[in-house]
Amino acid sequence: MLEPVFHFIGQNWWLWFVFGGSIVGGVRAIGAWTERSAKQRHKRRLEVIRAKAEAKALTTAAAPALPAGVVEADEKTQRDRLARLLDAHADVTRRWLEYELDVAKLIAFPTMSDGREPLTAAFLRAKKAADALRPDAGAKLDQEAFTEYRDAVHDYEVAFDVAEQDARRVRDSGFSDEERKRLERAQQLLQTAVDQSATGAERQLAYKRVRAELDGLIALPPEAVEVLEKKVAPQIEQRLPPEPA
Repeated sequence: MLEPVFHFIGQNWWLWFVFGGSIVGGVRAIGAWTERSAKQRHKRRLEVIRAKAEAKALTTAAAPALPAGVVEADEKTQRDRLARLLDAHADVTRRWLEYELDVAKLIAFPTMSDGREPLTAAFLRAKKAADALRPDAGAKLDQEAFTEYRDAVHDYEVAFDVAEQDARRVRDSGFSDEERKRLERAQQLLQTAVDQSATGAERQLAYKRVRAELDGLIALPPEAVEVLEKKVAPQIEQRLPPEPA
């Protein structure tokens, strides 16, 4: 603010002798005016801040409390919405486990168990995200957390549908002719392995041949192997000796 004044004085120093007293008075007046202006601006800022704070306090105090019935109804609505989301989440997981635990389905739709497939990998990422955000049943979520979980479940559903549709479309088209023949033999042997009318030896042999045909083609999840082995193993009833009279 004062820099132009001093610059002018420096360029016209001879005027100092003529108007020196007047210049000093003017500079002091300008300085005083600048200081008063700054104080006034600061004062106005403080007044605006105080006014906003008072308005906010009045608004908060004037907001009527919701009746107990309205609050309870709102909480029930939130619980119902969350319950529906949890059900949708569980339904997608159930559909996925039908592939993970059923060797016959894995042979028919091999890309559903192949994490190298882009659509399957995208589904697995969506599953991980939804599982990480999954709250306990009856939990209270704020709107931001609820929206985040809702979007994650939606992504999970869509990603699974897309991966499943693609798996049913391509089936075993990614394998060579010889590999497809091995998959067909594995399907046929699998029927014998789980056939309750076959002998235990026949089922065990068929199971071993299924594993041999799939070796290098499909990596069976450990859970699927465990389920299959329980179906293959003959049920042996252990008869206890009669109690002495």
